[in-house]
Amino acid sequence: MRIAVTGSIATDHLMTFPGRFADQLVADQLHTVSLSFLVDNLDVRRGGVGANIAFGMGQLGTKPILVGAAGSDFAEYRDWLDRHGVDTDSVRISETLHTARFVCTTDSDHNQIGSFYTGAMSEARQIELKTVADRVGGLDLVLIGADDPEAMLRHTEECRTRSIPFAADFSQQIARMDGDNIRILLEGSAYLFSNEYEKGLIESKTGWSDEEILAKVGHRVTTLGSRGVRIEKVGMDPIEVGCAEEERKADPTGVGDAFRAGFLSGLAWGVSLERAAQVGCMLATLVIETVGTQEYQLRRVHFMDRFTKAYGHDAAGEVRGHLG
Repeated sequence: MRIAVTGSIATDHLMTFPGRFADQLVADQLHTVSLSFLVDNLDVRRGGVGANIAFGMGQLGTKPILVGAAGSDFAEYRDWLDRHGVDTDSVRISETLHTARFVCTTDSDHNQIGSFYTGAMSEARQIELKTVADRVGGLDLVLIGADDPEAMLRHTEECRTRSIPFAADFSQQIARMDGDNIRILLEGSAYLFSNEYEKGLIESKTGWSDEEILAKVGHRVTTLGSRGVRIEKVGMDPIEVGCAEEERKADPTGVGDAFRAGFLSGLAWGVSLERAAQVGCMLATLVIETVGTQEYQLRRVHFMDRFTKAYGHDAAGEVRGHLG
């Protein structure tokens, strides 16, 4: 099963200021702030929802096709993804813009000042999915993740025109989208991904009830935080899968991307929706135990031992052969 993952490709530049931002602000001068913070640490991490999901799928051996836009500074990041099983040949490289970048400084009170540079991500709208499909011999599913909004609309329309099944996954972009665009992006999707809060926001912005949305999509997949995930489809009893036990909680960033990577890998393997959700929840647990969205290691024996403990021997028996 050939799955293309469209979405943002970015790097995060995370810095730590040992003091308090509040101590540097002068109440009667807030209209003309000019500040510079001497920081102690700089962590540069690979990110972007498209790249995070593709990385997780690569770790599971399902050879995803990453579709997005990056800058000429993408070479090292590309090598990293290539080494971890991701097909990056459909990433568009901008001739003038840098790869999208999030720059953030956190103070001792955990307050943050950050900026997001869109950069090359704005060129994702120029990518034609037909070119991707022709290169790899066809596409069985396209995940349309958070990206340049125009790119998301174009990819969705092209999937409909070319009868390519697609999964709608708005994530961070749902805050800026209006109801009209959300309705366009979700209608006819094979899968609609969201977390519990986004689920309510989708219903509020579209004016459609839960039942109306279920009638317009194949499956609705809602992540429930520490309670796991729920999968719904018209005429089917809901499937609920709990999370695997955590060894520690280090950083929740990228947990949703990891779930999607595991779930999509399960679809590629042809296992049941319940098994796919279990793989997603197990991979998400590895990410929450690690600082950084692509810093976890998937050691297959360790993964299967924990998967067996969480979901039982029968479930593990169906999954083990796909991991190798």
